[in-house]
Amino acid sequence: MSAEILINVRPLETRVAYVEAGTLMDLKIERKTSPTLVGTIHRGIITRVLPGMQAAFVDIGLDKAAFLYVGDILTDGKDFFEDEDHHHEGAADETEDSRPSREIKTPIQDLIKEGQHLMVQVAKDPLGTKGARITTHISLPGRGVVYMPYVKHTGISRKIEDEEEKERLKKLVQKINPSGGVIVRTAAEGASEESLRTDIEYLDRLSKEIQKNYEKRKTAGQVHAELDVELRALRDMMNENVTTVWVDNVEVYKKVTKFVTQLMPKYRQNIILYEEKKPLFDLYDIDLEISRAMERKVWLKSGGYIVLDEAEALVVIDINTGRYVGKKDLEDTILKTNLEAVKEIAHQLRVRNVGGIIIIDFIDMEKQVHREQVMQALEEELRKDRSRTNIISMSELGLVEMTRKRTRPSLIKRLCQPCSYCDGKGYIKRTNTIAGEIFRELERQISLVDPNRKLGVIVHCHAEIVDWVYESESETLDSLEKRLGRSIAFKIEPSYHTEQYEIFTE
Repeated sequence: MSAEILINVRPLETRVAYVEAGTLMDLKIERKTSPTLVGTIHRGIITRVLPGMQAAFVDIGLDKAAFLYVGDILTDGKDFFEDEDHHHEGAADETEDSRPSREIKTPIQDLIKEGQHLMVQVAKDPLGTKGARITTHISLPGRGVVYMPYVKHTGISRKIEDEEEKERLKKLVQKINPSGGVIVRTAAEGASEESLRTDIEYLDRLSKEIQKNYEKRKTAGQVHAELDVELRALRDMMNENVTTVWVDNVEVYKKVTKFVTQLMPKYRQNIILYEEKKPLFDLYDIDLEISRAMERKVWLKSGGYIVLDEAEALVVIDINTGRYVGKKDLEDTILKTNLEAVKEIAHQLRVRNVGGIIIIDFIDMEKQVHREQVMQALEEELRKDRSRTNIISMSELGLVEMTRKRTRPSLIKRLCQPCSYCDGKGYIKRTNTIAGEIFRELERQISLVDPNRKLGVIVHCHAEIVDWVYESESETLDSLEKRLGRSIAFKIEPSYHTEQYEIFTE
């Protein structure tokens, strides 16, 4: 299926879209003010070892300490590889889940100590209140391979299914005999010995340069930066299906052309400078897709809809028939809605770049065959995802639990911020609730004052609360004044939050 890559460049932001058959399949957005750290290599200094968590905090030169789990500490290079794949975000289509095994062979306090210096690589960007997740398993992604300078291991991408091709590639790597470990990526399927050798030798030289930079640096900080987002995207997304790469900036066009000429010369003619007046992303209404991806509710073509709630711990997706009433019977209506939702859910997960634990609440289906049909459809759609996914079978309640590998903040986290008024809760207290709180607080405070002192009380609060009290709670106010034997006045404070109030006595 033909595909295109669109690179939209602005002074403070670069956006890369991968479009397949007119549909947005992948989106990367990076701002100059908050570049991603994933893949960068640092000299880290261990500031604190936590035996109870089998983890450590490491200073890597950022404002917030990074987090190193015991399973991410390289020992002999043998316990890390559970299969032929290796964890690196740049090789997302080849990787396994980065979640380490809970089985701990050597306690962390026996592996590292406070004040120790380590070469570490960022595996996950800081998310929310958490610092960056780091690993000592250094890996350098190239076009055809992922190179691991400090282990000796050969593996082939699980997405290369032809066993003969796997064996051929493995023999080629063994023939080249690199000093480090190599994982052959999906993009190298059908590659020649020469191209693999060129890739490996370049990454080996790069690893030696990184080692020198590490040794020169004596304080915590970065020793190697990843490629810019547009070059990373081409390295990881470019394939035989991509017919055109559009770039709407002359300088970036030159940089991209040079990069592709050196790394993937056969795609050189696919790079085209976009010079039309119409914005590049408007070719496929990508800005409209981004807007849809920031909505809580997403409508389906049939009239049904899905609701996506991204919380701190997980993402919950609910499916509803909405306006869709079907044609045959209820079971048929439910099946068609669920199947349509599957495609949209897989699409939204990619565009929104949500990860971690995901719970999908499908509409209840009575027939087991329909449940299996929906699960099969979900598995097929998720195969298109470049990020690693893992699905648990559907429960009796129609819930599907799955995970999706997360290394960077989601689209919502990157483009949005918590509501300044509700502080991200998504709700504020009702006016009558706040009024009730004020009345109860008045009772508490006045009960502490000498009953012989007949002081007036003034409540400073938002205009909506004042209006509500005088229009709807006047009887309550009169009753309270009589019971307490004090006059109570409400004063409007225009700058106050709806839930904010202060009580003063004269």
